[in-house]
Amino acid sequence: MKIAAQFILAAALSTLPFALGCQMMRSDATVEIPTVETPQDQALSKSVRDKLLADKKVDLSGVKVVSNGGTVYLHGTVNSLDARQQAIKTAWEVSGVQSVVNTLEVQK
Repeated sequence: MKIAAQFILAAALSTLPFALGCQMMRSDATVEIPTVETPQDQALSKSVRDKLLADKKVDLSGVKVVSNGGTVYLHGTVNSLDARQQAIKTAWEVSGVQSVVNTLEVQK
């Protein structure tokens, strides 16, 4: 019995750094969102924006879109984590999108 208790304690303590580490990880890095778009970037942003607004599953009207060389930057606010994931998924579905940078915030 004593060995089993020690084993359980050791197992619990060995997972503690992982659990606490996940909670403490924060990124202080800020994402530079482009302020100028080329005509091609504007067209891509419009395509993504139109597709987001056409999505009737969740409200994505608070999502702002900027593009730069095939990279789409999503910023603004959404109502739920589900809406955040849907916005990312929808952006990836647009032809010409090479990467998506997500800085969407979920309203509390």
